[in-house]
Amino acid sequence: MGSPVQKRKSTNPQSLAVQSDELYAARQKIHVRSVSGLFANWRWVLVWLTQILYYGLPWLTWNDRQAVLFHLTERKFYIFGWVFWPQDVFYLAILLIISAYALFFFTAIAGRLWCGYACPQTVYTEIFLWIEEKIEGDHNKRRKLEAAPMDGRKFALRSAKYTVWALFSLWTGFTLVAYFTPLAELLQSAATFSFGSWEIFWILFYGGFTYLFAGVLREQVCKYMCPYARFQSVMFDPDTLVVTYDEERGEARGARKKGVDPRSIGMGDCIDCGICVQVCPTGIDIRNGLQYECIGCAACIDGCDQVMDKMGYPRGLIRYSTENALKKHWGRREIVMHVLRPRTLIYGGILALVCLALLWGLATRTDLRIDVIRDRAMLAREVQGGLIENVYQLQIMNMQEVKRVLDIRVSGLDGIRLDGPQRVEVQPASTESVTVQVRVPPEAGAPGSHEIFFDVSVTDDPKVAVREQTTFHLPR
Repeated sequence: MGSPVQKRKSTNPQSLAVQSDELYAARQKIHVRSVSGLFANWRWVLVWLTQILYYGLPWLTWNDRQAVLFHLTERKFYIFGWVFWPQDVFYLAILLIISAYALFFFTAIAGRLWCGYACPQTVYTEIFLWIEEKIEGDHNKRRKLEAAPMDGRKFALRSAKYTVWALFSLWTGFTLVAYFTPLAELLQSAATFSFGSWEIFWILFYGGFTYLFAGVLREQVCKYMCPYARFQSVMFDPDTLVVTYDEERGEARGARKKGVDPRSIGMGDCIDCGICVQVCPTGIDIRNGLQYECIGCAACIDGCDQVMDKMGYPRGLIRYSTENALKKHWGRREIVMHVLRPRTLIYGGILALVCLALLWGLATRTDLRIDVIRDRAMLAREVQGGLIENVYQLQIMNMQEVKRVLDIRVSGLDGIRLDGPQRVEVQPASTESVTVQVRVPPEAGAPGSHEIFFDVSVTDDPKVAVREQTTFHLPR
């Protein structure tokens, strides 16, 4: 659907040199014209929401520690009241599945919504463009400044812009590191400039790529580096909402006086003002049809609607619509009915089920975890009194951020008893390793392996308990 129009290549050898120049044409810098409107407002809402979360979360505290911290040294992830351990990789897998199905679901419904409104490349490009506009002026002033020779004014403006970009990028990199190193430690390191080597690397690495992608490359990332632009077409179909130009209504294009009925002069509603191209962050002309460079930001819709208002024409010459809706002249009701089609309902249903599974897993997550490791160096031995003994190491994990006193019991064979610590104190969000001996009479069972259970419970709250199965070996 809507694949970009490709120019036919000539096989004439005399034209190969011209064609190679076109294939490797130098980049023409895009000076994006600012635009206001419904979709521009939504983009800025997403900019504010995402950046308040990103820059604000490391400053929040919970239980006298950082609320969101992926502490790699301790091998623990703290997310508000939850503490996740390496054994909780299951939840990461669920999150990845949710992300994949959310991408399928929203792309099938309305195309590149992620790219146009919430992708970090889009968000940070918006911020960098805003900084550029505040320092250098609107798109016309920036274009003139670009063409002007270097003088004192141009040097001052460019230096100010690059400095603000660099400071913002470094703060972005610093914030990223604050998710993995406690912010209090980072601030102390910043005061004395005593960062660790890895902290310096990631601050400069992430900050440098923020500067490079949002300040320098911009649309080149979306057009040539982002893989999503290349495989988006397999997730589109004729009922996917995308930014479209109503060619039937808009053609033929041409300038005219305000208030003139375009049909009376044999023209369409498009006055060929080029606003839709000027506001496009990737510099495409949406009137040429859907192109892979289009990120679905709808800036062209806002720009065109403003022109339609000035000309006294109905809005919607460029709008969110579907290929079938344009061909069959559907109204809003028919579009909604076809957007909610089996494909999107299946994606949405699977996404809802996986989200419910994640919530259920978090809600039923146990506060204790125990790993039982049997000593394999000596499967069994006879001890005083003729009893048979197996040795186990219990790795007890306290998943809560409160100190716990735990009772340990064993069951599963007649006459079984525990020799070793039967009450253990475990510090908040930590592990405790305990070695215990389990003994049974020789007549407790036939020779071989037998199933036994370790039960660990909180002393003052027996409801918080966990049972782990293992085997007891009786020799011949």
